[in-house]
Amino acid sequence: MGISVKNLSRHYDNQKAVDSISFDAKPGRILGFLGPNGAGKSTTMRMLTGYLKPTSGEAEIADKSILTQAIEAKKHIGYLPENTPLYTDMYVKEFLNFVGQTYELKNLAHRVDEVINMVGLTPEQHKKIGMLSKGYRQRVGLAQAIIHNPDVLILDEPTSGLDPNQLIGIRALIKELGKNKTVIISTHIMQEVEAICDDIIIINKGKIVANDSLDGIKKANNQDSLEVIFRKLTA
Repeated sequence: MGISVKNLSRHYDNQKAVDSISFDAKPGRILGFLGPNGAGKSTTMRMLTGYLKPTSGEAEIADKSILTQAIEAKKHIGYLPENTPLYTDMYVKEFLNFVGQTYELKNLAHRVDEVINMVGLTPEQHKKIGMLSKGYRQRVGLAQAIIHNPDVLILDEPTSGLDPNQLIGIRALIKELGKNKTVIISTHIMQEVEAICDDIIIINKGKIVANDSLDGIKKANNQDSLEVIFRKLTA
């Protein structure tokens, strides 16, 4: 139940936002998808989740084509976009019930309580989303991404807005989820990547400039600092 990407491209007129990239993401391993601003990270994630149509190329989610089997592919995806769209007038529990109903989940009340506990929303569950801090809104976004227990998680800046204590909890949750799911994370925080990622892809100007395990990238560049490697490959 992984991800397979082959020659995937997205062009805007003459600009190649994503330029014929290919890679695989495997179950049980967390893939860090890194790159400077404007490198093509979010564009790639939007194509994988069906929010954006590729100019060319193909991708499969859990062996389902994002082009010809889009609805089936989306059933396997949990997606946390960079700026999570939330209904701010809804209460946390009400919103998660609403999301769960769209997936036609059985034992919905139990699953909502379970997910609220997993992401650390218990103290805030009866508040309106609009009353929450940025960090807690991010937790709501993560909760909606995992509520249907998807095989594939695509997380764009999942720890944005979290304080250091919250970071530890969410990192631990992502690492636990990654034991039996395929997880792709986009982030600018190199310490986060080193803490939770097994494999690394670095993209720059729409092209992949590195694709290996975390240890493999360090050995190939004769460098222990991922931050130094990142600067070297994207400068």
